[in-house]
Amino acid sequence: MLTFACAVLAAPACAVAAGDGSSQEEAAVTGAGDILTPAPAGEGFAAWLDGFRARALAAGIAPATLDRALRHAVFLPEVIERDRRQAEFTKAIWDYLDIAVSDERVAMGRAARERHKSLIGRIETEFGVDGDIVLAIWGVETSFGTYMGGTNTIAALATLAADPRRGRFFEDQLLAALRIVDSGQIDPAAMTGSWAGAMGHPQFMPSSFLAHAVDFDGDGRRDIWGADPADGLASAAAYLRNHGWRTGEPWGVEVTVPEGFDFALSGVGVTRPAAFWAALGIRDTAGRVIPDHGPASILFPAGHRGAAFMIFPNFHVIEAYNPADAYVIGVGHLADRIAGGGPLVHAWPRDLRVLTPEERVELQARLVALGHDTGGVDGRIGPKTVAAIMAFQKGQGLVPDGFATPDILARLR
Repeated sequence: MLTFACAVLAAPACAVAAGDGSSQEEAAVTGAGDILTPAPAGEGFAAWLDGFRARALAAGIAPATLDRALRHAVFLPEVIERDRRQAEFTKAIWDYLDIAVSDERVAMGRAARERHKSLIGRIETEFGVDGDIVLAIWGVETSFGTYMGGTNTIAALATLAADPRRGRFFEDQLLAALRIVDSGQIDPAAMTGSWAGAMGHPQFMPSSFLAHAVDFDGDGRRDIWGADPADGLASAAAYLRNHGWRTGEPWGVEVTVPEGFDFALSGVGVTRPAAFWAALGIRDTAGRVIPDHGPASILFPAGHRGAAFMIFPNFHVIEAYNPADAYVIGVGHLADRIAGGGPLVHAWPRDLRVLTPEERVELQARLVALGHDTGGVDGRIGPKTVAAIMAFQKGQGLVPDGFATPDILARLR
C-alpha cells in the first residue's frame, strides 16, 4: 500500500511525493541516494526472469502457477519512468490536503457512507475500527473505488524486481503475488492495480494481502478487486485492527497553542497526558479542554505558521498504512469531514515553497558541517534533522519549530 494518479495520493511528510503509485508501495520506492542504474530491458530482463523462475520454484511456487502467471511478466518501461520520477516532484501539505480532502472528495465520502451504511456498521462491529476512517482510506487510496489502477500486477512487480533500485523488495512482493495466484484467489490476468503493485480497493501490496486480507462476504475468496467493496474495506479495517487500533478513540484533534509555546515539546518524540497539554493552555479550536485519549503529542506539520494537531495512538496506527504525516492527517481529516465535521480552522503558510530533494540534502550537509547530527545526509527530514534545524533556529533567534524552509537553507548558506 503506499500511492497516486488522479485519485490516489501518497506523501512523505511536509514535502509530499506526488507520484502515481500507492501508499504502501510509496515508502519502498522513494528515497534520496538510491541507485539509478538502468533497468534490464530486453535480453537483460529475459535473463533476470529465467533466474527468478528458478528462485520461485525453490520457494515452493507450483510450476503450473509460474506458467500461468509469468506469461504476464513483460517489461514495462513506463513503470521504470514513473519510479524514477518519485523523488523529483514534491507537494506542500496544504496542496496535498486540497486534493485529499477536497469538497468533492468529502461529498463522495458522505454518499459512500450512506450507500454502504449496513456494510460499514458490520465492519465496525467486527473489527472495532471507526468506519469513517475506513471510508477515508478508501477515498484517499482509490477515490472510493473509482480508480484502482489498471496495470497488471505481475508485470509491474517483475519490472521493478528486475530493477536494481528496489529489486529485493519487489521480488519479495512478486513472490507474494504468485502465492496469491497459487492459492486460487484470483487469475493473474485479472490481478491489476497501481504501477508499483498496490492492488484493489485498499491498495494492498501482495504481502499485505497475505497478512491482512479477509473474506468478509463469505464467498470463499478474499476479493479486494471486485465491484463489491466488502472484502476490500473489511481488509483495510483488519489491517488497522492488526496494527493496534484503539476503538472509540480519535486519531487527532486540531488545536490552538498559546503564545510562547516551547517548540522543544513538539513532535512525535514527545508524548504527554492530555492534562499536561491542557495545563499549558492548549485547547481544541472551539476553546475546549481535550479529553484524555492516551499518550498525546503536538504536531506542527508546516511549522509554527500552520495548523497544529494533538495526535493520539491511532495516528500511529494509520502511519502503519503510510508513514507520511500528510497522509495520516489527510485520512484523519477526511474521516472527520465525512462524519460531518468542518474544514480546518487555521491557515497554512501558502507563501512558502517546500525544499526540493537536492535542497534537503544540502540543508542536512550544511547542518552537519556546523556540528549538528541529522541522522544522515539523505534528504529525509526525520526527527534528528528536525532537532538539528531547531537548534540552528534557536541560535539564529528564530522560532524553533524545526520546519525546513528555503529561508533556513539561505541562512545556512
